[in-house]
Amino acid sequence: MIYIGVETDMTKKQYFQYGKEEKEHLIARDHRLGQAIESIGLIKRVVNPDLYSALVNSIVGQQISSKAQATIWQRMQERFVPFSPETLEAVSVGELQSCGISMRKAIYIQAMTAAALSGQLNLQTLHDMSDEDVCAELTKLRGIGTWTAEMMLIFSLQRPDIVSYGDLAIQRGMRMLYRHREITPELFKKYRRRYSPYGTVASLYLWAIAGGAKPELTDPQPKIKKR
Repeated sequence: MIYIGVETDMTKKQYFQYGKEEKEHLIARDHRLGQAIESIGLIKRVVNPDLYSALVNSIVGQQISSKAQATIWQRMQERFVPFSPETLEAVSVGELQSCGISMRKAIYIQAMTAAALSGQLNLQTLHDMSDEDVCAELTKLRGIGTWTAEMMLIFSLQRPDIVSYGDLAIQRGMRMLYRHREITPELFKKYRRRYSPYGTVASLYLWAIAGGAKPELTDPQPKIKKR
């Protein structure tokens, strides 16, 4: 699933910010990625600076399609106004499920909301933490794994150097761009080092490639034969 940032206020879109410096660095460091950047052009990906709603959205988006995530997220924002920990504190698991999420996700959202209201989770302190410390803090919560924390780093905190090995679309984009049948941990680390310190911008283009922005590129991963 390709994570999409969905804004809290549908009338005020904010996008991940990058420009000439980031593009020129990646073009100089990686010829193939550079060609893709020049061919695809500017990518506008919505970000959500509100950490609470972004974290709820990230839980909603786990293991479902981007389209389903967007539909459920819009439904939740329309139903729970204002969208805040105080509002969701009074919402039952059943009410959350009625928006289209599983009971497990509803329980995760309730637990995270309680942690935010009690002070156990201080979302504002995340701004001052390193990428590694943000991941460590968020993964203490039930239902929040490394991938979810990394998506928060990109689409809420707008950190510049995030490339997620746990993101299947990132791996697919790498396979398509570099013509590998498999992205091993060693290969991934090589490319991540090459992209640094602008790995997040590289991620935007790898997602675009995986989504068909370069139709001439196919996925060389061997297809599993059906029995």
